[in-house]
Amino acid sequence: MESEGYVLREATGDDVHLMLSWRNQETNRQVSKTCHEITPEEHARWWSAVRTDPTRRVLTYLRDGRPCGVVTFFDLRLDGSRTGSWGFYLDAEGLAERGETLPAWLAVMREAVDYAFDDLALDRLDGEVLGHNTVVRQMNRRFRFVEGTPRQEISDGREITVIPISLERANRRRR
Repeated sequence: MESEGYVLREATGDDVHLMLSWRNQETNRQVSKTCHEITPEEHARWWSAVRTDPTRRVLTYLRDGRPCGVVTFFDLRLDGSRTGSWGFYLDAEGLAERGETLPAWLAVMREAVDYAFDDLALDRLDGEVLGHNTVVRQMNRRFRFVEGTPRQEISDGREITVIPISLERANRRRR
């Protein structure tokens, strides 16, 4: 999927080291369920598992030809009621240096939602956000995601509030 110099493409082995470096940026770890620094071995196991899993898609987000984010779709159910979950993270440090954080964030969310409904043909897109991540919660509402009932979880030795979100095909914001 491509528009205005933004592209989502299937992630490749060439993207793996970038994904790990972005995922381990402090900014991304603070708003993730997994907050520890991910080792190269742990990341390699994840990549080995996801690249052949038919219920997952891992996409690299390119901005003006430069890789700067990852979108993951998982728990894809593509028969019957077509649903799936998603998440993303960006190269927070690189985008901040270039003054592109907000435009990239808006673009990757638009591209991911479009991919979910247009390419994967989902009827509902689900996700999660941590309760303290008020900026992302506001952005999710802007894209018409609806929050569910928060729940408490223990992850990486800390208690977190996890809020499920969902977006129905009929409620998606069109360009």
